[in-house]
Amino acid sequence: MDSPADTSTASVNRALHLINSDSLHLNLLAAQEIRRLTKTSHRTRRLLAPAIPPLVSMIRSPSPPEFHQAALLALLNLAVKDDKNKITIVDVGGLEPIISFLQSKCMNLQDYATATLLTLSASATLKPTIGASGAIPFLVDILSHGSPQAKAEAITVLYNLSTYPNNLVAILSANPMPSLVDFLKVDKKHSRTAEKCIALIECLVGFDNGRTALTFEEGGLLTVVEVLENGSLQSRGHAVGALLTMCEADRIKYRELILREGVIPGLLELTVQGTSSSQSNARTLLRLLRDSLHPRSGFQPDTLEDVVCTIMSQIDSDDQSSKAKKMLAEMVQVSMEQSLRHLQQRALEGTPLEMSVSTCPSKASLK
Repeated sequence: MDSPADTSTASVNRALHLINSDSLHLNLLAAQEIRRLTKTSHRTRRLLAPAIPPLVSMIRSPSPPEFHQAALLALLNLAVKDDKNKITIVDVGGLEPIISFLQSKCMNLQDYATATLLTLSASATLKPTIGASGAIPFLVDILSHGSPQAKAEAITVLYNLSTYPNNLVAILSANPMPSLVDFLKVDKKHSRTAEKCIALIECLVGFDNGRTALTFEEGGLLTVVEVLENGSLQSRGHAVGALLTMCEADRIKYRELILREGVIPGLLELTVQGTSSSQSNARTLLRLLRDSLHPRSGFQPDTLEDVVCTIMSQIDSDDQSSKAKKMLAEMVQVSMEQSLRHLQQRALEGTPLEMSVSTCPSKASLK
């Protein structure tokens, strides 16, 4: 009886033979078999690396959608946790057809192409290539029109690409902010995709046009504040980082806008319950905000400033006393109740906040 290793080797050899056949039908069977064999085995992905060129030929050819889907799924599995295979897929011309499938009317192809780009974009080597390939506008378009799964994966692709700084300008030029804000409004604030989404927003508000886009978007700042209050620890850290970036960039312009969204309760809570980095950022942002507190923020300016100053002085000391934490907890409870009443009143009034911007950022005005 053959051992499992012998059976695996025989299956690999058979798949390689079929994928190099001149028969489209045999190519299809081979692609399906390669997908099956590479689902969990890294060793098999290495052994089947020679199948990458013929699989790329399949997705480049004018074949029926089922052939493209089978080949794309096989390439996707071959690329998982294998940087060599990722780079080979791009080197032999696989990126162009994958990007073209982002525009396909076949939703399956669009979904599979997005998933494949997600895997490829995890490679640090490929981030510049993918960013320069023209894929970014199509990924942003998927945020508006793709399936729920494709939207989540497109956000992760954009996040992966954003870690290469030169890609940020291209991402911002595609105007993703409306779709990113919409995603955060409906997604669970503590999900992994929400973490990537708010992290991407934090990167984008490092640009003047990114800040303008967020404040121009209806409910944009409020959504970031809601993530700060209700997100995972990582999401809350990115949210406070985004608000701090805005306030540090133009304190006069953004301080009032941030305060109007009732940010103080979440910031106060974060100074005690956040990570060390988010605690530090929350304290810094509180110092920037407390100098000019807007009456619509739900607090009396003189009283809130006195309380915040008292709390901050005790929290900033070497001994983070239980008394300071108790004061903070009481302040958070009271201020949250006041902030909730403020937001409810705003909803009843139905009066949108006046924004200091009136146009969306254009590609020509990138800084």
